[in-house]
Amino acid sequence: MKTAFKVLTRGAIAAIAAIALLIGGDFVAPQAAMAYPFWAQQVAPATPREATGRIVCANCHLAKKETLVEVPQSVLPDTVFEAVVKIPYDTSVQQVTGTGEPGPLNVGAVLMLPEGFKIAPEDRIPEELKEKTEGLFYQSYAEGQDNVVIVGPLPGDQYQEIVFPVLSPNPAEDKAIKFGKYAVHVGGNRGRGQVYPTGDKSNNTVFNASAAGTIGAIGKTDDGGYLVTIIKEDGSTAEDAIPAGPQPIVKEGDVVAAGQAITNDPNVGGFGQTDTEIVLQDPNRVLGLLALFVAVMITQILLVLKKKQVEKVQAAEMNF
Repeated sequence: MKTAFKVLTRGAIAAIAAIALLIGGDFVAPQAAMAYPFWAQQVAPATPREATGRIVCANCHLAKKETLVEVPQSVLPDTVFEAVVKIPYDTSVQQVTGTGEPGPLNVGAVLMLPEGFKIAPEDRIPEELKEKTEGLFYQSYAEGQDNVVIVGPLPGDQYQEIVFPVLSPNPAEDKAIKFGKYAVHVGGNRGRGQVYPTGDKSNNTVFNASAAGTIGAIGKTDDGGYLVTIIKEDGSTAEDAIPAGPQPIVKEGDVVAAGQAITNDPNVGGFGQTDTEIVLQDPNRVLGLLALFVAVMITQILLVLKKKQVEKVQAAEMNF
């Protein structure tokens, strides 16, 4: 009995240690992928779109880049369609990874659909669309928000276009859904962020002098970064630690002002957002429009035939 208890105790201790190591490792040496979408959910758990219209990813990814979206102008109820988010960037560039080494960029996207719209279930997606979405994992931003979807991080060189298979709602089944025009909001990111949700800088941004003075020394640290010593006018010193990644652009003897950049900007990525509209079309209105077109066409034909008949009558009267 005692032996079994010891085994269970050791197992529990090992499990706790493993979990602590995993969580601690994320904070001590955060991975590049953790910049999104996980942290966006932690910063704004209710919705990724702030009251100002800005998507929260922009709080950590400070550089502005282009993001595009393509959706149909209108869709019928209970139909599957494509929403394509385009995240263009120069695939020849590499970003600074968490270790300071160069590496490829990842991409990710958030798609905010109207209420009732959601990712189509597997059995509703056509085979052609399944091929375009193979290998993608779609996640609801928050529980109960199937219309807000995030995806990523993904290899940027393979997914500059991310396809979302979307199922439109049916107002006949859900009385809360109405036919009409709705807004669609999209955010697309490439590369790591410059600021962590805690407010701390990542190693993918510019570092500035903490005080005014003269650069006294620039030393290399064990982790591949730098330690910059600034001698103030009163003779005291200030030390600025630069993590591995950014490179100093100052040298010993240079005079710097407080807040002046002392490293280059290694960031090559950025975040962009855009808005578009989609119409949930009533099929009865489409049928009514088609009926109108047919009626107009028949009317035009009858008018032409009547005109020809009148012309024949007039010609016969003239000959008489």
